[in-house]
Amino acid sequence: MVLGRAERLPFADASFDAVLGVLTLHHWSDQMAGLRECTRVARSRVVLLTWDPEPGGFWLTQHYLPLFMALDREQFLSMDAFAGAFGTGARVESIPVPIARDCVDGFLGAFWARPEAYLDPNVLDGISSFARIDTSAGLAKLRADLADGTWRARFGRVLELDALDIGYRIVTAEL
Repeated sequence: MVLGRAERLPFADASFDAVLGVLTLHHWSDQMAGLRECTRVARSRVVLLTWDPEPGGFWLTQHYLPLFMALDREQFLSMDAFAGAFGTGARVESIPVPIARDCVDGFLGAFWARPEAYLDPNVLDGISSFARIDTSAGLAKLRADLADGTWRARFGRVLELDALDIGYRIVTAEL
């Protein structure tokens, strides 16, 4: 095992064919430095699964936990910022990643079609966003809205979908 930080990777230049990061950038202390390091140690490409703060549209963060949106807009890079981070000559592409209704991974948007999951402490323990702020009021509102049918009346249409685009993106940089 090799321990390191994204901002100062303990590898020589061009050590790897590719660098992959999955929902990690918001944990870095300096995202631009981390992206430069990814570019430095990769020979041909960098691939990142991240979140785009622009589209919004996720019922949980818009209506129950809006502070998540405010914090995430400060932490996540815009898609335009990636092009500058990878330097001139890199071809950068952003690809939407719709999340399947039965997604079993535990990231924030995975349970969009199973709202009751956001009331399960075991689920919340696996989502880093819930460790950042007090979510008790928003989750109490969600609990009440699920109990009295308000959630279904307001957002039930999403339950007809097989997948939903709530801002997750694969960013690739061909170096």
